[in-house]
Amino acid sequence: MNEILYHGSAREIEKPKFGSGKPNNDYGSGFYCTKDFDLAGEWAVNLDNDGYVNEYTLDTDGLHILNLNSSEYCILDWLWILLENRRFDIQSDFGSEAIRYLRDNFSFDYRSFDVIKGYRADDSYFSFAQDFLNNTISIRTLEKALLLGNLGDQVVLISKRAFERIIFKGYYRAYSARYYPSKEMRDTKAREEYRDLRRKPWSKGEIYLMQIIDREMKRDDLFV
Repeated sequence: MNEILYHGSAREIEKPKFGSGKPNNDYGSGFYCTKDFDLAGEWAVNLDNDGYVNEYTLDTDGLHILNLNSSEYCILDWLWILLENRRFDIQSDFGSEAIRYLRDNFSFDYRSFDVIKGYRADDSYFSFAQDFLNNTISIRTLEKALLLGNLGDQVVLISKRAFERIIFKGYYRAYSARYYPSKEMRDTKAREEYRDLRRKPWSKGEIYLMQIIDREMKRDDLFV
């Protein structure tokens, strides 16, 4: 099966190179794509510079694909991978214990997969995850927050085998004048909706990270 993917960049990339990605991206080193053309356009530009949307097809037959949004996994699996690769500002007293608990109960060998699909931790979304780690929002609020702003999923090639299956189809110019305002608007919208979400009154049954640790809750306790 072939999937059409887009990669936003400052340049044309005809042949993605295995092992060249930044190690501190969401899922570590890899080639980060999306199925959304306009979203790739937003990734490609900044305030002062245009970019390119590179188009590819990926033959997924036989590839080992990790879909973090499937029922087999939960938001804490996604969070653990983020903790492995991104730097968090942990302000709560139990921050180190929280990381240890997530490592012991929600870590797995995600690098054994060829492709990872899941949420992208854009600036605003990264701050939502950090709030959860600091015990200021519940796990239910975190799940809702990650759907704000229609950021969409990212598709990340992480194995050499996956890189051998991707074929360049062409590129399109992405103009800052068009895509940078929509990029800013998407982030602003997510933050505003998040503030509205935080203003809603607390409801019984909300589960925070401190409770998860205190009760030694596992995946089956949280997601049944």
